[in-house]
Amino acid sequence: METKAYAAQSATTPLGPWNFQRREVGPHDVQIEILYCGVCHSDIHQVRDEWGGSIYPMVPGHEIVGRIVKVGDHVTKFKVGDLGGVGCFVDSCRECHPCKSGEEQYCEKGNASTYNGTEMDRKTLTYGGYSTQIVVDEQYTLKVSDKLPLEGVAPLLCAGITTYSPLRHWKVGKGHKVAVLGLGGLGHMAVKLANSMGAEVTMLSTSPSKEADAKKLGAHHFALIKDKEQMKKLRNHFDFIINTVSAPHEYNDFLKLLTLNGVMICLGIPPEPSAVPAFHLIMGRRSIAGSLIGGIRETQEMLDYCAEHNIVSDVEVIDIKDINTAYDRMMKGDVKYRFVIDIASLKK
Repeated sequence: METKAYAAQSATTPLGPWNFQRREVGPHDVQIEILYCGVCHSDIHQVRDEWGGSIYPMVPGHEIVGRIVKVGDHVTKFKVGDLGGVGCFVDSCRECHPCKSGEEQYCEKGNASTYNGTEMDRKTLTYGGYSTQIVVDEQYTLKVSDKLPLEGVAPLLCAGITTYSPLRHWKVGKGHKVAVLGLGGLGHMAVKLANSMGAEVTMLSTSPSKEADAKKLGAHHFALIKDKEQMKKLRNHFDFIINTVSAPHEYNDFLKLLTLNGVMICLGIPPEPSAVPAFHLIMGRRSIAGSLIGGIRETQEMLDYCAEHNIVSDVEVIDIKDINTAYDRMMKGDVKYRFVIDIASLKK
């Protein structure tokens, strides 16, 4: 099926219009007319080949919401007219332990990324949500509530589940003191979700101008990282630190803030490693851990949770023609807190 999109033709060229063919709807597939697609920082990393191995032409986008316009003969979960969502992957091996445990994001054979990857045949290239439509197996399609504004729901498919999954895994809730490091696309969702789960939330930031926003989002406290006295008072204070920072930074500055058995959960991916002396871990039985999105089951749980608690991302909706400007603004931190493309603008 002929599909309109915006694509990167190389690591150094701006995104522009490009047409390609989607597969026909198979027996277990749904066809989604895309309405909104969030713009994730990882889109920039991959478009610019900052992680290596990028495949061009590339159609980014893995925060997809839309309406189902066609279903395969054997589809049972969806009907035409339903809302549907697609996150960071569109298939997995379905046979390994993580897949059978509902954690397809850790598929041992490597899942099929929504874009810049291949289907599980390892031949058919995948193209993402900066496009008018997508065809996905119903088992890897999410049910989306009509209770919330769809433009705010789209980023939940990545930013939402990336922060929800570790909060659930470590059973964060009432009585816990949680610090969120970095107030961006991930950080603002971490504040909202941790607050909703009953934790006492502190925003750690380098920018004093972010205090008002952090508290508006649900942070109970705000601390400036550059203020040595504030940081000293917070030593041995937090049960968890949700570290969303992707820029180079010193992990040791924050490990000191963890209490006994405290955990720093890394969600951002800095370009360079940070040296961590064992001393900082041993002295408080502290841990550094990482977490990656969520499986289909947990992502559905997150969407249902957000619908129940009226949680969406704070977004700025843009036309597709403004995507390159949006990338430049994201690199400067000039967005509160997620760009979302109105895909109707691609059909003009």
